[in-house]
Amino acid sequence: MFSNLAKNIEELTIELTNIKSVVGTKSELDMTAKVYEKLSQLPYFKNNPDYLYKLNFIDDDLNRDSIVSMVKGEKDENNKTLILIAHTDTVGISDYGAFKDYATDPLQLTDKLKEVTLAKEAKADLASGDYLFGRGIFDMKCGVATFISIIEAITKNIKEFSGNLIFAAVGDEEGNSGGMLSVVPELVELREKEGFEYQAVIDNDYMAPRFKGDENKYIYIGTVGKLLPAFYVVGKETHVGEPYNGIDPNQLAGAITNRINLNVDFCDIAEGEVSLPPVTLRQRDLKPEYSAQTGRTATLYFNYATHQKTPDQVLELLINSADEAFASVIEDLNKQYKIFCQKSNYPIKELPWKSRVISYQTLYNKVKEEIGVELDQKIEKLANELIEREELDDRDISLKIVEEVHKLWSDKEPVIIVYYAPPYYPHIFVEGQNKKEKNLLDSVNKAVDEVDCEYRLVSRKFYPYISDLSFVSAPKDDGVINTLKENMPALGKSYDLPLKEMQQLSLPVVNIGPFGKDAHQFTERLQKEYSFQVAPKLVYKTIFNLLEND
Repeated sequence: MFSNLAKNIEELTIELTNIKSVVGTKSELDMTAKVYEKLSQLPYFKNNPDYLYKLNFIDDDLNRDSIVSMVKGEKDENNKTLILIAHTDTVGISDYGAFKDYATDPLQLTDKLKEVTLAKEAKADLASGDYLFGRGIFDMKCGVATFISIIEAITKNIKEFSGNLIFAAVGDEEGNSGGMLSVVPELVELREKEGFEYQAVIDNDYMAPRFKGDENKYIYIGTVGKLLPAFYVVGKETHVGEPYNGIDPNQLAGAITNRINLNVDFCDIAEGEVSLPPVTLRQRDLKPEYSAQTGRTATLYFNYATHQKTPDQVLELLINSADEAFASVIEDLNKQYKIFCQKSNYPIKELPWKSRVISYQTLYNKVKEEIGVELDQKIEKLANELIEREELDDRDISLKIVEEVHKLWSDKEPVIIVYYAPPYYPHIFVEGQNKKEKNLLDSVNKAVDEVDCEYRLVSRKFYPYISDLSFVSAPKDDGVINTLKENMPALGKSYDLPLKEMQQLSLPVVNIGPFGKDAHQFTERLQKEYSFQVAPKLVYKTIFNLLEND
């Protein structure tokens, strides 16, 4: 059986890679159409056409859709159900340059790349014949092909299959996860309608080496989370001829970056697994023109990975860190000002600045006390206007809301305001604390024992790449969720999350993906043997172990 499965997966992987499906373009629809076509050709769905359908994205200008399919075992009455997810979109192809016409043709591209200079490792992999190259081939056309092929194999013997599967092929994973966020409420509705007892979610996104020379092949039981903490920095403008009469927001922003950026003290550690440290994604001042006046405001935000820290904990940590950064700037300014005064024979006075860092919620409350319900009306009006401006994204809209609220505050002294910008991806930490988590851990470990291969298979706790897995759970603590809502000004305006449905699902997750290298690079490539022969076995056996596990 598995030899035929591997052959089917390889052929389908190449066929799906041939279809360009760049995120945020109409080409995504070509891919979902192909997935629908492939599934609809299976005898099972011909006999059960209602079990396969297209689900439109919510409020999408491109009218994109996801594909949802159900498989109901006929062996016995078993309501246990697994959710399988895979994304159908890819990043763009401009990095292929002169070879962009071959970017989605693995067979021709593999030959074309022999004509160019490649890095040593990519060149060796190309020469080995063990790899197929192409945009999206392992991120994640191979994963889609694997699930379709497994469903085909299972439905051929549906009368011997116990339990149920839901397979969701979603788009926009490389963008704003519009596909998955539309599917989440559908999963809740299907559970109520069909009486499904969801057990876990299996993703088949890519897996790659973790470090140079890494030979391990990983299975990830759980996934990393992501927050995007942002800082609105208000200094005090002054004439450049009187620099010590003001405080430069760029200096404050720089101090925050120096304190936080790539600082391993901020890594989130769980069961010995270490998240990546925060990294700044943007830092700039907000002065609109050139003049001999120093700036007044600046902004910056960070990618912040989480394993177990919650939004309220991260917010408190960053407020304290920004306060330390602010205080260090004041200390240095006083030191430099003292030296300047001594050299200039001026009288020495301590500068008037005081460190002050608050959350957006605190700012909102202070302004609400001053102007009442008028604040909410102004925010709503502004948000509606901003949403109509196509050049603005959710980060821009968040910043402009914070700017407006601050302008309405009577207090004009320097301050740093900490808030969250979209997106938010909850982490999922599978600790084995409940029956579903224990069953997933046991089922995966059993699958690893059952698959005989030459590779060293290693289970880890957190899939290290941001993915749609995050959206099948959310913190259930009201305090945590309230902190997020109250400090993410774009939430419920330009940015929506089905938090209630995510809480209702609250499922453990695993990623068992194909192996490859150089995701999002023109040398993106898939290792054939592991991806077509080993990973599918692990997925297949995990499915059966989970559905049979008591």
